[in-house]
Amino acid sequence: MSAVADTVLFDATLRPNPPMRPAVLKLVIAVVAIINLSFGTYFVIRGAWPITPFMGADIAFLGWAFHASVVAARRREELRVTRSVLCVDRYPPRGTPVHIEFNPYWVRVEFEENSKQLTLASHGRREQIGSFLPPGERLTIAQALRGAIREARSTPLAGKA
Repeated sequence: MSAVADTVLFDATLRPNPPMRPAVLKLVIAVVAIINLSFGTYFVIRGAWPITPFMGADIAFLGWAFHASVVAARRREELRVTRSVLCVDRYPPRGTPVHIEFNPYWVRVEFEENSKQLTLASHGRREQIGSFLPPGERLTIAQALRGAIREARSTPLAGKA
């Protein structure tokens, strides 16, 4: 393969917006725990002790939600366009990464205005990308991908001219 065919025309890593830093998450949980402990003590003193387990469950669910948010923020998608291939590498928070390839000559970048979905389509195959991004960022990625694909199509591969 020639150097022209291997030229990277577009390279981006898509990541969801990260949650707060771990220290801040711990501080939020600590503050909510202190408030719940204060109210729980008040209710126990007033004879309404059955309320206190629910206040403890509140802290447990908050901790679980923060943990799930941190884990979900580890996912990413890497997009790369050269003259010969459009690669999508998906890295889930847990599990095996997935590698997908499209021919840039045949692939279509679809950005649906009503649903704000960004999809790559070619030969009956459709792959949604950037589902975790806000609609504005997906539109920006769609425009950049279209430009890179247009450039990939404009110059023939070496030996095919």
